[in-house]
Amino acid sequence: MKRRVLREIAVQSLYQMEMNQVDSAEAVSMLLSEAAEENETERVIGDEAKVKEIVLQLVNGSWAAKEEIDAVLTQYLKGWQVSRLSRVDRQILRLAAYELAYREDVPGKVAVNEAIELAKHFGTDESGKFVNGVLGRMLQELDEVKAKIKKT
Repeated sequence: MKRRVLREIAVQSLYQMEMNQVDSAEAVSMLLSEAAEENETERVIGDEAKVKEIVLQLVNGSWAAKEEIDAVLTQYLKGWQVSRLSRVDRQILRLAAYELAYREDVPGKVAVNEAIELAKHFGTDESGKFVNGVLGRMLQELDEVKAKIKKT
């Protein structure tokens, strides 16, 4: 399964966790079973246990570092507060910031590009540009961002 699909499920899971106060395992399981039942996109889920493990790593990592990530995001949101963002944009930015700061297996440009595509897919007409602007600035200062997120 492509990483983009895993990120889509991760963003949807983070959204579910924030909206419905469910834990990560419940959110991920629900989304995976919905995907298997509906399969409107004709995605092949393959090894569901492996998919679930990878998505849970992304979701749990993003959720655990949420406060640190939000503190750093605030510095890059010119005139915005994290709490005022749309829930979708907020989850996309959190996931991307997590990948930028904590995941050595994901190149920074890939994390940013994937987040932009997710924002275009799930967000408003302006979401892609907004996410690009915020994460583009973060990518330019990636070493500082990593230090700030891991330090707080």
